[in-house]
Amino acid sequence: MAKINVSGEIVFKTARSGGKGGQNVNKVETMVEGRFSINDSKLLSNEEKELLVFKLANKINEDTVLLVKSQEARTQLANKELVVKKMNAILQKALVIPKKRKPTKISKAVKEKRLEAKKLAGVKKETRKKVQL
Repeated sequence: MAKINVSGEIVFKTARSGGKGGQNVNKVETMVEGRFSINDSKLLSNEEKELLVFKLANKINEDTVLLVKSQEARTQLANKELVVKKMNAILQKALVIPKKRKPTKISKAVKEKRLEAKKLAGVKKETRKKVQL
């Protein structure tokens, strides 16, 4: 699976954010909100789009738009970079197809060993009983 960088297809929106910043916090728009439309993306194939819509069902809205916010940093640029990193990470994780599990058989020796251990435990418990005359 090739790495996807969606930074060119993200629509950014800024707003005032709370937190650190002192006097600037009331006048500088440092919070960044990134929107990525899965259906409108030119980077993804149809199969990838379907997979993303299925796997990210809880993180996208009804228009298949993934929304990621960041207000951790003090600058708008740093928050934009964080949004891009978060979005790339979410999409990369969702595009990974897990390997199918191959069921394994329990070997005959292991089954016999387990049964032998059970028999020994039974014998041990049998010897603990009171002797009846």
